[in-house]
Amino acid sequence: MKEIDFNLLKEKLPAYPELIDKDELFNSSVLIPFVKVDDEYHLLFEKRAANIRQGGEISFPGGEFDKDEDVSPEQTAVRETVEELGIDKSKIKVIGQLGILQVPGVVVNAFVAEVDLDDINKISFDKTEVEKIFTVPVSFFKENPPETYHINLEAHPYYIDESGKKIDLLPVEKLNLPPRYSKPWGRFKRKVYVYRFNDEVIWGITAALVKKVVEIVH
Repeated sequence: MKEIDFNLLKEKLPAYPELIDKDELFNSSVLIPFVKVDDEYHLLFEKRAANIRQGGEISFPGGEFDKDEDVSPEQTAVRETVEELGIDKSKIKVIGQLGILQVPGVVVNAFVAEVDLDDINKISFDKTEVEKIFTVPVSFFKENPPETYHINLEAHPYYIDESGKKIDLLPVEKLNLPPRYSKPWGRFKRKVYVYRFNDEVIWGITAALVKKVVEIVH
């Protein structure tokens, strides 16, 4: 290429920074619902049904971005909340986007909303996806910082299948890459936050979102 039209290139660059490999990842959205209970704001959580992915874990309502249904990540968050919790769309007031959280293989778009509910016990949630719902006062998270743990993340150029056969994902020798990449590398240390409330454990992505939004609120 002899010439580059940099003015045209500038027009085609995104207006805001984006994750370059976003389309290669699992793109999802969650709603962080603030509800008022006895004149105090709470966060609304759901416990996922045992027979679905990540069953038994505590999360905010949300799910995968659907290219056929959703025009934006925000719409995904609202749609999933309506489907999972049976809350009327008119009761959900999206305040704005908290941010984007990336974990290995997954992008999470998080939105903050005020949800107008008279009685959470009257919520008719989808029992095929949700085991139960509950709320936690925002003040609880302010007064009880999360426990902090760590995990190591490694890049694996191969895996061993069920028959014990080694399957190369990245053919290091064939590509003549440095030998160090023929074994797992990286060992990036990542924090894992954990909140304990009554008999429930709120951790991982959900806890990270809780921590961030509570910091902003207070």
